[in-house]
Amino acid sequence: MMLEKQGYQVKEALSGQVALDFIETALPDIVLLDVNMPQMSGYEVCSQIKAAERTRDLPVIFLSAASEALNKVYAFEVGGADYITKPFQLEDVLIRVENQLTIQRQKRQLTEQNARLQQEIRDRQQAEAALRRSEAQNQAVLAAIPDLMFRVRRDGVYLDYFPSRGFYEPLMPGVERIGRQMSDVIPAEMALRQQQYMELVLQTGEIEIYEQQYEVDGRLYEEEVRIVVSGEDEVLFIVRDIGDRRRIERALYEAQRKSEILLLNILPKVIADQLKKNQDSAAQENGAIAEQFSEATILFADIVDFTSQAARTRPTDLVSLLNQIFSTFDQLIEQHGLEKIKTIGDAYMAVGGLPIPRNDHAEAIADLALDMQQSIQQFHRDNGEPFQLRIGINTGAVVAGVIGIKKFSYDLWGDTVNVASRMETQGEAGKIQVTAATYQRIKHSYRFEKRGAIAVKGKGEMTTYWLLAKACDDKPLRASVELTAKTN
Repeated sequence: MMLEKQGYQVKEALSGQVALDFIETALPDIVLLDVNMPQMSGYEVCSQIKAAERTRDLPVIFLSAASEALNKVYAFEVGGADYITKPFQLEDVLIRVENQLTIQRQKRQLTEQNARLQQEIRDRQQAEAALRRSEAQNQAVLAAIPDLMFRVRRDGVYLDYFPSRGFYEPLMPGVERIGRQMSDVIPAEMALRQQQYMELVLQTGEIEIYEQQYEVDGRLYEEEVRIVVSGEDEVLFIVRDIGDRRRIERALYEAQRKSEILLLNILPKVIADQLKKNQDSAAQENGAIAEQFSEATILFADIVDFTSQAARTRPTDLVSLLNQIFSTFDQLIEQHGLEKIKTIGDAYMAVGGLPIPRNDHAEAIADLALDMQQSIQQFHRDNGEPFQLRIGINTGAVVAGVIGIKKFSYDLWGDTVNVASRMETQGEAGKIQVTAATYQRIKHSYRFEKRGAIAVKGKGEMTTYWLLAKACDDKPLRASVELTAKTN
């Protein structure tokens, strides 16, 4: 068999049932199915493969002489990953088989990495929970020791006053209180509040708790006040200083807020939220972090001849310039509701349609590309000429997920990503090159110029197009022509 000659181990089955028995005995990496088979069709075999939990992720490629669109549609509906029409070329089969095997390996790698990541998160959460329990016990012990206790008669006169050792009374320190009215010793507003709570406690017999804040000499004091009935027409005030606790809580909140901002600078919000949740194994198997998207649009942009500019620029100035350019692109990403994936040197990668799917992902990426071409003109080389971008765009299926354990990264994989990268590297300065897949989605809303067929590594000849402008706006078209003229 031709695949065996290429180093693949192949096991042949003469019927659908035999194929299912083989798969049950030894799980293969990929299945190639003929549509017409004895006993049951290839469609039925594929349906049974996808129905079983153990084999549902197994990639299936259909081989058939039937080239009608309905046959292909049905093949994909039952779970097929690809469809090859007979007669076929060996190179075509090998490329498609290797592509599916690559995607399968990447999905397995992501699943394993995510499992390790989730285990680390669970271990960390358990350690944090144990630490919180210990801290809570210590706090409970400390909380049981009041900083100040005093008894007050119903008419507001102090009967007893018991500060704990080391307690500092910020309000009139050292002043004798026993036998005096509260309003003579503490601020009128505070005295009125204590009088009101005291009256409520005496009427209901219930314990009342409230918090109070006040400033003395520019310092903020925060206290918890607990009031209980201590006798006929008298109550006991139990006061605890909670200033340190409140400061720690505010510092913790601020640290959490900064961590949240940092995390959202690394990962999309929906992915960051998934990482912070307690996910069970079923959620992981369903691709909570590693996920395949049937359609998304990828953009690669590269600053033309930036390397030569870098050789003539001080490192600090170079980083500052690149930061300004990419910050401008980041603002455009936010404006169009897209997702920045990463920067590699002077290259910029973005995607539309994930992690939250949207129907207009191709249009949004096209708008981003046109805006990027306009915005780059405000940045100039040392000779006064504006920088130019070379942009490539492609639309198709991708695998997206989080990789890494210590340094998280949200990235994309698949043939769609590779082709988008080729569109950029094989493009021209000041132009936006798109594949036929992207062109077909947005051809009625934008102006294009057909480039024709170009040789793309790993794909053969592909017909591509230059994106010029939105259909209702010819201004970017003139700018593109002008930039092209300068380049040539």
